[in-house]
Amino acid sequence: MKKISVLIAGRHATSLSLEEEFYNALIAIARTKNTTINQLVTEIDKERTVPNLSSAIRIYILKTLQEKLNQA
Repeated sequence: MKKISVLIAGRHATSLSLEEEFYNALIAIARTKNTTINQLVTEIDKERTVPNLSSAIRIYILKTLQEKLNQA
């Protein structure tokens, strides 16, 4: 597990626990969107439907990868 600190909406600091593989995928997605981890997590936080932010991030990563597979 990787523990990371993020700043949500530029004002709310929090920490997340993600498996290394999910953390690496989050970094890769942020790079493809030309954004920062903080901005991407803020976007995920705004749209999440589950109470746990780490779970919301995992679901976001899964859905993003599924969309890419469906486009291929």
